[in-house]
Amino acid sequence: MKSKIRDLKVSVISDVHLATHACKAKPLLKYLKSINPEILVLNGDIIDSWRFSRNYFPKPHLKVVRQFIKMLEKGVKIFYITGNHDEFLRKFNGAEMGNLKIVNQLILDLDDHKTWIFHGDLFDHVIHQAKWLAKFGAAIYGLLTVANKSVNAMLRLFKLKDVIIYKSIKKKLIKDKTQLTHFEEVITKISGERNYKTVICGHTHIPRDKSTLTANRLVRYINCGDWVEHFTAAEYHHKKWHLFHYIDNQEDDENNDEPDIPNKKEVYKSLFQELAVANLL
Repeated sequence: MKSKIRDLKVSVISDVHLATHACKAKPLLKYLKSINPEILVLNGDIIDSWRFSRNYFPKPHLKVVRQFIKMLEKGVKIFYITGNHDEFLRKFNGAEMGNLKIVNQLILDLDDHKTWIFHGDLFDHVIHQAKWLAKFGAAIYGLLTVANKSVNAMLRLFKLKDVIIYKSIKKKLIKDKTQLTHFEEVITKISGERNYKTVICGHTHIPRDKSTLTANRLVRYINCGDWVEHFTAAEYHHKKWHLFHYIDNQEDDENNDEPDIPNKKEVYKSLFQELAVANLL
């Protein structure tokens, strides 16, 4: 039985990290098919250029890209906000292609409710002062995800539930505090000064929904989380923002995520056919 498609004003997703082993493309695809938003905001790190490899782009990842295109064709307005892992797109800031627009930040005025949306790496001191360290961390993260697949394969042999190793490690290291972190405090302070009621970012991979009084204004901070660990999105409907946690009840075999890469013979055959057609035109 198909679940009902939910009509939304806005959906904001972040940190998908397509083209990496960490990306959970299947639940993301199911989420995208379950919503009908007027606006879809891709809030940075959608494609991971730091760890991009031409040898790894599985079919489920490609299906996510196709779903974005289908949504554009249906009239959904998509804003692609650049992040640190897809910073190569920042030189295209302001570029528009039909219903798709690439931006570095986005301000939405919804029902007299001003919302500031951006990725968040601008306020990450590690990114700016020691980018090599951030990239090193990303590489370690990548190694953990590869190891995680082997661990889950073993667990399935004993009919045990899959685990996300890096999520478990992070949960032990980072406590869910009610007070704002320095990262959150700086962002909410600037938001209050600019008269924004809500600020939405990603980057940290930690979904959060907090309100605080700053600059004599009540500012709501939402981190829309990620699609490698938490499967969360910020959604605007019924004139309110909500932090939505997607739950995928259907388990899929991760082996289906293996990339469909043609062998060398098939590549040369395809190239020969393309050249032959080109010469006939």
